Amino acid sequence: MKKRVVFSILMAQILFVLILPILMPLTEYLHPLVLIVVWICYSFAFLFINSLLFKQQIKIPMNSLNVTIIGYSIFLLILLFFRPGGQVYDHVNVIPFKTITFYLDGETRPLIAFYNLAANIGLFIPFGIYYRCKREEAKLTNLAGIAIASITFIEFFQHITHRGSMDIDDVILNTTGILLGYLVFPLFRKVFFIQK
Repeated sequence: MKKRVVFSILMAQILFVLILPILMPLTEYLHPLVLIVVWICYSFAFLFINSLLFKQQIKIPMNSLNVTIIGYSIFLLILLFFRPGGQVYDHVNVIPFKTITFYLDGETRPLIAFYNLAANIGLFIPFGIYYRCKREEAKLTNLAGIAIASITFIEFFQHITHRGSMDIDDVILNTTGILLGYLVFPLFRKVFFIQK
């Protein structure tokens, strides 16, 4: 069983190195740390899918999960607030789906469009899973309220510090990611057993 996990992780790393040239343009738009965040998410997804297919369960102590989510949050905050210089962040969008439509219409490079849409959802899925790990019986409506308030605060703070644009579509996409994490928790639990 351990050999399969090691092989899965090794294959994920080889494939990641092969797609790295495709991902490099993201560093022009975002902090170079974006490659580490994508690598973590990619490796986790590869391990998760492999473990799910081969019906393997991985035990994770709750303390390790707490440290992991703190580290992940720090990486994400760096991505949100420490972007390459020379970019102007004075844009405010309060019209729902305006930015999403912009990316779907092909107004920008496909990789940037894909990253902006997929990452704004995918990078926030761990928070919904973590919330459910901490409070398994928690209500979705409670999480939705916390998510909307937290992400709106981050968007506002990005705007006043000129480190990002304030966009209602980011609130929609990020909240969708968090709620999706909440909903896929039963699938997560099939692979990861949290030791409390």
